[in-house]
Parts: sequence; C-alpha cells; structure tokens
Amino acid sequence: MEFSRRAMLQGALIGTSVLGASTLGISDTAGLARAQSIGPLLSRSRPRLTHGVATGDPRADGALVWARSDRPARMIVETSATEDFTAPARYLGPMLTPATDGTGTFRVPGLPAGTDVHYRVTLESGGALSEPVAGIFRTAPARPSTIRLAWSGDVAGQGWGINTEMGGMRGFATIADRSPHLFLHSGDSIYADNPLEETVTLPDGRIWRNELSEAKAQAATTLGQFRGNYAYNLTEANYRRFNASVAQVVQWDDHEVTNNWYPGESPEIDAMARAAWQAFHEWQPMRPSEAVDGRLFRAIPYGPLLDVFVLDMRAYKDPNTSHAQDTGQVLGPRQAQWLIDSLRASTAQWKIVCNDLPLGLIVPDGDHIEGIANGRPGSPGGRESELARVLTAIRDVPGVVWLTADVHYTAAHHYSPERAAYQDFSEFWEFVTGPLHAGGFGPNELDPTFGPRAEFIHAPETPNTSPLDGYQHFGEVIIDGETRSLTVNLCDTSGAVLYTKELSAR
Repeated sequence: MEFSRRAMLQGALIGTSVLGASTLGISDTAGLARAQSIGPLLSRSRPRLTHGVATGDPRADGALVWARSDRPARMIVETSATEDFTAPARYLGPMLTPATDGTGTFRVPGLPAGTDVHYRVTLESGGALSEPVAGIFRTAPARPSTIRLAWSGDVAGQGWGINTEMGGMRGFATIADRSPHLFLHSGDSIYADNPLEETVTLPDGRIWRNELSEAKAQAATTLGQFRGNYAYNLTEANYRRFNASVAQVVQWDDHEVTNNWYPGESPEIDAMARAAWQAFHEWQPMRPSEAVDGRLFRAIPYGPLLDVFVLDMRAYKDPNTSHAQDTGQVLGPRQAQWLIDSLRASTAQWKIVCNDLPLGLIVPDGDHIEGIANGRPGSPGGRESELARVLTAIRDVPGVVWLTADVHYTAAHHYSPERAAYQDFSEFWEFVTGPLHAGGFGPNELDPTFGPRAEFIHAPETPNTSPLDGYQHFGEVIIDGETRSLTVNLCDTSGAVLYTKELSAR
C-alpha cells in the first residue's frame, strides 16, 4: 500500500466527522451524508477493499469482522437478517491505517443467537465510499441445535502456490459449498519460509504453474514479507469466497515464521517471530486482546453442545532437544493449567481441543524432535510429561476430542490406556487432517507411550505430492442437535468422505 501523509490526515478528519454523527457507535445515513458533503477540501478518490472480508471467533451475539483498505479509511459494518439489507444495523468500525497494514477488525454486538447474519463492509475516506463487500456468518446457538464445523491446515506450502490452471485452491471452495458454521484453522496458514518458482515439473512430466508475487520470491524475514505472504494467499478467489462465508477460529504453527522454530532458538529467529506475530494478528479475523494470554490461546463457547479450546503449542515450546530430557513443555505451566481448569469447568456436551501439533505422532527435526511424542517407548519423557499431566487431570471429563493437522495427511487415532505404557487417563480420539493446499506427506510413526492406534490413514506413497494428486484433505464434525452424538468425516478436497466415525454422547 502507498499511504501518503495527506491521505492519512484526510482519512482521520473524515473519520472524526462520521464518528461525530454517530450514536453509541452506530452511524446513521444522515451522518454519512454530512461527512460526504465536506466537499472539495477532501479527496474524492474512492477507497478499495483489497482482499475481501472475513469473520472470526463468533459468539452468541456476534463475531469479529475483518477487512483491509488500500488507504487510510474508516471501516463501516452493516448487518441484516436478509441479503437484501433492508433496514440494516450500521456500525462505525476503526480507522484502517498503515500501522496495521491497512487491516482492522470490528466486533459486531447485539445480534440474535443461532442465526445466519448477512454483513457487508464499506470504507469511507475523504468523503468517498468504497464498493461494499458482503459476507455471511452464523452466531453461536443458545439452545441445543445441530452444529457443522470443518477444520484443516497447511496452505501454499512446499512450492505449491496458486495455480489458476487447476482452478486455484479448490479445497476452500469445497468447504464453502458445505456451509459449515465454523472453520478451525489448525495452523500453517502461510508458508513464509517456502518461496515459489514460476513452474514445477512433476515426476510424470506435468507442469505446475504458480502465480507469483514479490513477497513469495524468497523466504520471509521482514514484517513486509510476512504481510505479503498473507496478501498473496488472499489474491485467490476461492479463498476470498470461503473467508466471506465461514466464520473462522484461527491458530498458528511453525511456518507462519519458519520450519520447526521455537522461542530462543536464535536472536534472528526471535526477531522474525515478532514480525511474523504482528502480521498474523493483522491478517487474521481474531484479536489477541480476547485471548487468555493476550496472544492466542483461548476458548470459544459455541452453545450448550460445544466448547472449542484453541491451543498455542509454539510460543511456549521448549527447545527441540528436550525429547532427551525427563521433562519438557509445549504449552507451558499457565496454558496447561488453563486447559485443565477450562475442560473441567466446561458444561458443553463436547469439548474440541485444537492442537496444532499431533499428540502421539513422532515428528522429527533432524536428530531432534519437533512434536510432543519423543519416539521412546515407556513412561512419558520430555514434552510427553506435560501431556501426561493434562490427560490425568481431565480423565473424568467426558466428550473431549482433539483435532489437529500439521503432518500433511489424514488419519484417525484412538488412544487407550489398555495399550499404553502410561495408563492414568481415559481413552480418547484424535483426528488428523490436511493439507488443505500444500505438499502431501506421511504417514508418521506413532509413539506407544499413550497407547495410540491408527484406525484410518490416507497418505501418499511418495513425499511432497502435489495438490493435483489427490492427497489434499479437510475434516468435518457434525454434532446432532437431537441425539447429541458427534460424527467426524475425514474428506479429500473433492468432497469425498474417506472415513467416518460416530461418537455417542454420554
């Protein structure tokens, strides 16, 4: 974006005029008209929404609305029960400025629970209004009702970017067409460390052709380059349509910075992580101020049948050498205790835990270990000791299901103390999916400490298979409003259901 100081001052002036014409944060048509009448002292060039709109972290009374402007502008949000926007509610959002790369969020309040909400965003700058961009989301229910959600991760990795010849990022279109109420993004929303080449020749001679951008020409190390990775993904039409139609709950993993990183790895990595963290919060429909730690981990109540718990298994992670030690951490003491207390306090029928690293899969980092499982049979060691503490503390909590991505294939894992070296926990399920648009890999070996068994695996025979080869995945969860059962479908991005598991309520 090319923001001039004059344009920024003009945006601030007109924003003040509109705000002065509002009541309790809700602007009226007359106020906007007065703002537009300021006249020739202000630029008449129209602002533009550059990358669509999105919503995130929905509640029973509303959701966060995200947008980005090409210049300093006031964000205006309208909501309606119908798509024709008859008598909409109108809200003044924040000024979008260069400080946040032109991005911003506004939490829409006061909406009815369990309803589809049509919304549209307009920008106002210099007395001129942008073309509006519309979307839809669903508020959390207040009573037991059927809930549909989807989850996946891993976007534009391993050299597989936007290929318009193959229809772009088709997985986003498939998910949008299924109209879930929620999408849980399990991390690796960008591959900041994976630059793109214009063409990639596949083993059978086919040519993959990437759309390119300046930010994707090299691995990201600066704030501008991290921002550019998010911008690149949202130039894709399927992704923008998906963003406008599904409310999201977003977490991060390693490739938002660089492969397998951890805090304290080096001063250079820590500096990159700070820049990447800023870009992540700017470009995702979430607010760090709404997280427990002011960063990421948080709970999303979604009615009496579902609570969603979003973990941060990156910012509090110890070095990848800790697998050889007796103890270690991936959550840290505060987050681990928060998870225990929150799960034990939850009255929801189902508690979905979004873990961006799988629990029992061995994920190597050279001679070290990237994940939780340390690859050694027997009692818990390294980061497994922290997981053992959590599992023991919640052994009497019913309805806990773990959802993850990260390893670039899809699988269903059942954990049982009867098969485990460590037995002080109750059996549970973990479902793995992905990638949504990246190289296909796997499968990984399971560590026996907590007694996991792979009930289903869909993975390619060769590493880094392209999105053309059928190993792109997402998962969906359907909670029945009458029986209260939870059904998990593991799907490929054509929409085919590869595996189904129904869990009964108890």
